[in-house]
Amino acid sequence: MALYHNHVGRPAVKYIRNTVIVIILLLFALATIFPIYFMVISSFGDPVEAAAINYAIFPEKISLASYKFFFDYSEHSVRWLVNSLIVATSVMVTNVVFVSMAGYAFSKIRFRGSGLLFAILLCAMMIPYQVTQVPLYILFVNIFELQNTYGALIFPGIVTVYNIFLAKQFMSSIPSEILECAKVEGCNQFQIYLKIILPLSKTVLAVMAILTFMDSWNTFFWPLLVTNTMDMQTIQVGLKNFRFANSTYFAPMMAGATIAALPMFVLFFSLQRYFLEGVTVGAVKG
Repeated sequence: MALYHNHVGRPAVKYIRNTVIVIILLLFALATIFPIYFMVISSFGDPVEAAAINYAIFPEKISLASYKFFFDYSEHSVRWLVNSLIVATSVMVTNVVFVSMAGYAFSKIRFRGSGLLFAILLCAMMIPYQVTQVPLYILFVNIFELQNTYGALIFPGIVTVYNIFLAKQFMSSIPSEILECAKVEGCNQFQIYLKIILPLSKTVLAVMAILTFMDSWNTFFWPLLVTNTMDMQTIQVGLKNFRFANSTYFAPMMAGATIAALPMFVLFFSLQRYFLEGVTVGAVKG
């Protein structure tokens, strides 16, 4: 029995089936969108303590006071956004550059020990991120003495094993005959990488850029560990300053979260075409 039947000749059954599917998809869509909607709606409330807020799905009034409170609360509010932008952009660019080079080397260049080295990288990918936090902290804070610097925020993420794996698997699908023709024409390895590999890999690189930027922008635990002054905090860490021992400024926190989410939406929708192409790569043969 097929998982999805066309019900030819039975329009009523087909209509009921499609209606049920649409309802289920709408419920999933509402469950996904509602937290974002509630965050945005809550950000237009008055900047009062959480206990004094009247939570409602449809607000009685719209006010920008919480956004003003967010920027006036600390002199470093804008600096938090700038820090996140610097860190996330640096991590994204370094990943795209270095990971594309590594992917090209593993997929198209034969050298001794490549298989073993790639296997070691895959094993490293299986180690939970939380396990590496203490060794990384000792390395960057106690040995390199980079605490409370951009270096401590950026260096641990300049290359990720998952992106290397993603680039290598994609570049392996590029026909080797194209590279052989380039070598016959006199191109060296760097020219092949720059003029052939990168243009053909722009889809996977765009997907990699989106995911890496989002992951770096939303990281909370590592910036919390390596920063000890408000001027070096990222936006995710800075938002915790709106919560105190006995109270929380909920609406300003939601205003900051809404502002922090804007770059994610801009990046995703500007590169949406490449992202969707990357998701469907290899889905159709021929």
